[in-house]
Amino acid sequence: MDQPQNRVFSGVQPTGNLHLGNYLGAIRNFVGLQDTHECIYCVVDMHAITVWQDPKELAANTREVAAAYIAAGIDPERHIVFNQSKVAAHAELAWILNCVARIGWLNRMTQFKDKAGKDREKASVGLYAYPVLMAADILVYRATHVPVGEDQKQHLELARDTAQKFNNDFEAPDFFPQPEPLIMGPATRVMSLRDGTKKMSKSDPSDLSRITMRDSSDDIAKKIRKAQTDPEPLPETLEGLEGRAGADNLVGIYAALAGKSKAEVLAEFAGAQFSVFKPALADLAVEKLSPITNEMKRLMDDRAYIDGVLEKGAARARAIADPVVARVRELVGFI
Repeated sequence: MDQPQNRVFSGVQPTGNLHLGNYLGAIRNFVGLQDTHECIYCVVDMHAITVWQDPKELAANTREVAAAYIAAGIDPERHIVFNQSKVAAHAELAWILNCVARIGWLNRMTQFKDKAGKDREKASVGLYAYPVLMAADILVYRATHVPVGEDQKQHLELARDTAQKFNNDFEAPDFFPQPEPLIMGPATRVMSLRDGTKKMSKSDPSDLSRITMRDSSDDIAKKIRKAQTDPEPLPETLEGLEGRAGADNLVGIYAALAGKSKAEVLAEFAGAQFSVFKPALADLAVEKLSPITNEMKRLMDDRAYIDGVLEKGAARARAIADPVVARVRELVGFI
């Protein structure tokens, strides 16, 4: 079985309220990889149900993520866009890999501890085993590269460990590749606008904590105006941002939207008060996000088109994944 050289796999959960962190940390980076890699982009609806989802909302949110992919610039004709649950190979390989991965590996996953909270006994088994399904998502396409945020690096390491153990256990050297992380850009981890020490999240009770992909220009400007900062002006150097989480977050967002480094942004705004910087950031965010928001709304109104994209993408995904799982069955000894 030939091994692809530059195959990217990644996905976004359809849990509603796509926000700036999803765009800057994931979707925008997906767009840039299209010219250099063979790309497979998934709406990971099976991951979403590790916590309970309203079925109607899940369906709508799945279409929203697909619309966001396309509106941001992903070409579903050149590359593959689909939703995970349409390709049964993900679930089948996940079960086999559940029998390869070790409980000790999963016990070290910090995201489970964060998401399950204090009452872990009430968390779903799916939430605990989520990293193994993520490994299956990647390995079922024998993907070589995965664009990930800093908080997902641990999960990718588990995918690499699982791939290596499978290859060793079943005497199949190099069958599964060791997928490499792609960590891109100056704002791979976008923080809350209300608390620069916490990741931007759709679950935060304050709507002012995040800019969503549905926000109007006025909403964006209002949220940036109210974003957490401090009384000091912007520094000249990156060292001057240390201990200033809110300021660092806004500079990082500006840098990512402008396609600049944080150092370049500071060179431009050194000594400026936030009364100057925030309006500049708001104007930039509106300029970059409004066209995507408007195109998303147009696509969401064309449900037949979105469903067609997902169905065609799933057929193309199955054509890659099914032979991989067929070979896995042989290696494991299933007849």
